[in-house]
Amino acid sequence: MDASTLLDRIIAAPDLASLDAARIAALGKSGQITALLKSLGGMTPDQRAVEGPRIHTLREDVTGAIAARKAALESELLDQRLATERVDLSLPAHETLRGSVHPVSQVMDELAEIFADLGFAVAEGPEIEDDWHNFTALNIPETHPARAMHDTFYVAGAGEPRVLRTHTSPVQIRTMMAQKPPIRIIAPGRVYRSDSDATHTPMFHQIEGLEINKGINMGHLKWTLETFLKAFFERDDIVLRLRPSYFPFTEPSAEVDVGWSMEKGRRVVGGSEGWMEVLGCGMVHPRVIANCGLDPAEWQGFAFGTGVDRLAMLKYGMDDLRPFFDGDLRWMKHYGFSALDVPTLSGGVGA
Repeated sequence: MDASTLLDRIIAAPDLASLDAARIAALGKSGQITALLKSLGGMTPDQRAVEGPRIHTLREDVTGAIAARKAALESELLDQRLATERVDLSLPAHETLRGSVHPVSQVMDELAEIFADLGFAVAEGPEIEDDWHNFTALNIPETHPARAMHDTFYVAGAGEPRVLRTHTSPVQIRTMMAQKPPIRIIAPGRVYRSDSDATHTPMFHQIEGLEINKGINMGHLKWTLETFLKAFFERDDIVLRLRPSYFPFTEPSAEVDVGWSMEKGRRVVGGSEGWMEVLGCGMVHPRVIANCGLDPAEWQGFAFGTGVDRLAMLKYGMDDLRPFFDGDLRWMKHYGFSALDVPTLSGGVGA
C-alpha cells in the first residue's frame, strides 16, 4: 500500500474504531511503515540516505493525519451528544441530590439560628493560640493540669509558647479586647485535646456563649440556657438543674444537668426520670474581665460552653463520637441532612 492509499484510508475512516484499525495497519508492530523502518538496517549507506528521509516523512504524515482525523471524529461525537441529550428539569430536586450535610454542620446551623434570635452574634478566632489568650487571660494558673502536655497539644518551633486551642474561650477574650460592651456572642469552632474514646476525640467541636453588660446575674444565664435547650431539643418539658462547680474563668461556676426520660427503650432529653450533664457555665470571673481592660465593678457577664458533637449525639440518637470523623459515606447517608433542609425557628430547627 503506497503513501496516498494509507492517507486516504485514514481520512475516510468513518469512526474511531476504523481509524484505530488503520493506525495499527500502518504503525503497529506488523504495520507497513514499521516494516519499512526495519528494512533500513539491510540497506547500503547510499540507499539509507535516500530511503530514510522518505520513510520518516511518511511516518510523520500518517501520524499527523491520524491525530487530525481523531480530533474531527471526537468533535462530531460531541456535537451529536450535545444535540441529542436532554435534561428533564421538571424532576423533583430531592431525587437528584446525592450529597448531605454533616450532623456537626447541621447542629452548628441550628445553634446559630437559635442564638441569633436571642441577639447573639457569631465570633471566630484562630485555632493556633498563644499561651496568654488560651490560659493566662482566662485565669488559668501555670500549675493547672490543663496546661500539661498530656492534655494539651503544644506547637513546636513557634517561638513563644503556642497551642492548638483547648476551648473556644480565647475567642471571648479577643472579643472583649476588641469590642466595647455590651457584648453578646457565641463562639463555635474546632478545639483540640489529647483524649480519645467512645465519647472523646483529639479534635472536636465546641460552642461557647458570652454576654457582658451591666447588672447581669445568674438568673439571666439560667433563662438563656433554658430557652436555648428548649429550642434546640424542640421540647417544652426541658428541666434544668445547676450544680455548683469550679472553672478558673467563672465565679460562681455551675454544671448544667438536663432531665431525661425513657421513650421506646431509648434515653431521650426531656422529662425528669434522671439527669445528665450537658454543659458548664458561670459568671465571668472579675479577673478575666480586668484582663481584657474592662472594669469588673461596672461590667458583669455570664459564659457557658458545650460540645457540639455531644449535642448532636443527644438529639439524634448517636452512640459513638468516633464515626463523626471517619468519613464513612454509609454513616453520612444514615445520619446526614438534606442540603435543602435549612434550620429555621418558624419551620423547626431539627430534621
